[in-house]
Amino acid sequence: MSSKKHLKKEINDTLGALIEEVYVKELASPKLDIKKSEKIIDEAIALFDDLIQKMHDDNDAPKKHFSAIRASLKDNAAALSAKIEKL
Repeated sequence: MSSKKHLKKEINDTLGALIEEVYVKELASPKLDIKKSEKIIDEAIALFDDLIQKMHDDNDAPKKHFSAIRASLKDNAAALSAKIEKL
């Protein structure tokens, strides 16, 4: 159960940091297109919901299942971070 708790925290912390980074960019750049930044935030929230839902899916091999979720988090967080840098 502890690994589930840590994975939830990892997902929350990672995506929360990305959303915070978008807000910092908005504050630092008043000319920033808000629609683009809102789209990135919406993507992060949708990713959060998707990963949490995947966590609760029943699986016969939880270790592999959680590893796949972590890999998905890492890949998608990198993609979101690249989008944030392009703002």
